Amino acid sequence: MHVVLVHPNYHSGGAEIAGNWPPAWAAYLAGGLKSAGFDKVTFIDAMTDDLPDEVLEQKLREANPDVIGVTSITPSIYKAEAVLKIAEQAVPKAVRVLGGVHATFMFKQVLSEAPWIDVIVRGEGEEIFVNLVRAVAEGRWPADRAGIKGLAYRDGGEIIATQAAPTIKDLDGIMPDWDILTWSKYIYVPLGVRVAIPNMARGCPFTCSFCSQWKFWRDYRVRDPKKVVDEIEKLVNEHNVGFFILADEEPTINKKKFTEFCEELIARGLPDKVKWGINTRVTDIYRDRDDLKMWRKAGLVHVSLGTEAAAQLKLDRFNKETKVAQNKEAIRLLREADIFTEAQFIVGLDNETAETLEETYRMAWDWQPDLANWSMYTPWPFTPLFQELGDKVEVFDFSKYNFVTPIMKPDAMDRAELLDRVMNNYRRFYMKKALFHYPWRGTGFRRRYLLGCLKAFLRAGVQRTFYDLGKVGYWGPQSKKSVDFHFDGSREIAPAQMEDWVALSERKMKARERKEAVKAQLGKGKAGETAGDDGSVLACGGGTQQMDGGAALH
Repeated sequence: MHVVLVHPNYHSGGAEIAGNWPPAWAAYLAGGLKSAGFDKVTFIDAMTDDLPDEVLEQKLREANPDVIGVTSITPSIYKAEAVLKIAEQAVPKAVRVLGGVHATFMFKQVLSEAPWIDVIVRGEGEEIFVNLVRAVAEGRWPADRAGIKGLAYRDGGEIIATQAAPTIKDLDGIMPDWDILTWSKYIYVPLGVRVAIPNMARGCPFTCSFCSQWKFWRDYRVRDPKKVVDEIEKLVNEHNVGFFILADEEPTINKKKFTEFCEELIARGLPDKVKWGINTRVTDIYRDRDDLKMWRKAGLVHVSLGTEAAAQLKLDRFNKETKVAQNKEAIRLLREADIFTEAQFIVGLDNETAETLEETYRMAWDWQPDLANWSMYTPWPFTPLFQELGDKVEVFDFSKYNFVTPIMKPDAMDRAELLDRVMNNYRRFYMKKALFHYPWRGTGFRRRYLLGCLKAFLRAGVQRTFYDLGKVGYWGPQSKKSVDFHFDGSREIAPAQMEDWVALSERKMKARERKEAVKAQLGKGKAGETAGDDGSVLACGGGTQQMDGGAALH
């Protein structure tokens, strides 16, 4: 039984500027397969190796697998579909499987536009994929597919979704096969060392309206911190990893677990061998301000903060539950702890103006993070905000949903001007940093890291891969009129997918009406009133209490 996993060859101009990222999904799936007795697993990283289609086809012919598994986020969906189209020609008898967040929620869209896909894995793949492969190995495929939870497939002209599979409760029972990756390929440019993306928790208890994490992973689960450190220690000792980023949406949310994780790293002397970074929320930095120096001692050197937007109006719209003034204070606290900060701004909604973009630049410079990113708003088609935006979303070419292409057109400017003003923010911020900050701030590791970050930006700029500038024809303000984002106007939402959305919208409306009616009957205030209307900062579930040191979510 031979399983081939393929990472599709998709490139944009965003996170890749910092290096080549190891596809952790392949290690987790391969680990699950091997634990179940399926030892023959091959991984093809078509993205990192930048494989042309004809080379990929030849590799698939030579491997001649029984099952081909591909993953996809939204922008790489067409590349993933194309991989399985190539597989149909190269190894027609192999079962063609697609997984990932986009296919999970958009399976009707995907199966409508790519009927050559045999089956979609919906949700966490480790257990579902093993059940699928076992059915193939035992000759029960496709006869028994209806009895396997977490699948979607075509049956004649009908698209079928089986019952959703439960989430994986024992995350510590998952043993990723990191050996399947060729580690020399995965380098973090700022430090010139190998990089890994291990996982400490899955899910997020917050419900930001633009995000898919809380929908895909469903419930929030945290691993045993010692088990996570075991994994990191193995990555360091066996694969010479020198930097890692926790894949979690917000690893600090469970203070007790995160503290144990940091303490375990310190106890084993790992901060001398490996540095690391995280994404987290401003509110957690506030809560844990007294622990920041301990975080740094544990090797944490880089924190990316979801400051999201300068205009408080936008923060409220995103259901971000933070206040603008808190962003500046969080960055100051991290700077005092000698932790590098990266401020993330979301730009490009319909209410964006030249003034709001200028405001984000002024705030970024006032706050003085070490790095700043202006990401184009990308309305994931399976998030609440996408459906709220309605006909304001004009582009359905999902290959452009990559945080660097202006999907939305602001009312006050066209997309080319939006791109130009964002580039103007980047130019000013990093030019001043390069001249007056990076070469002169600090010594040793701090200086080396900052200059490494500058190197990454400069390399991407020279190669014109940053923000896909080379592909869209942007050379500066003088080129605004000739910018072409190459949207595929033929891409539309499939009727089957649209029917799903309409039905979901109707269910939500009816549920809202029932809730309003109950409130009115019980006399508990005005209909539609919610906690936090007084401007207070809301935590998970709309409450005002962040998780304390001993709390845990299950």
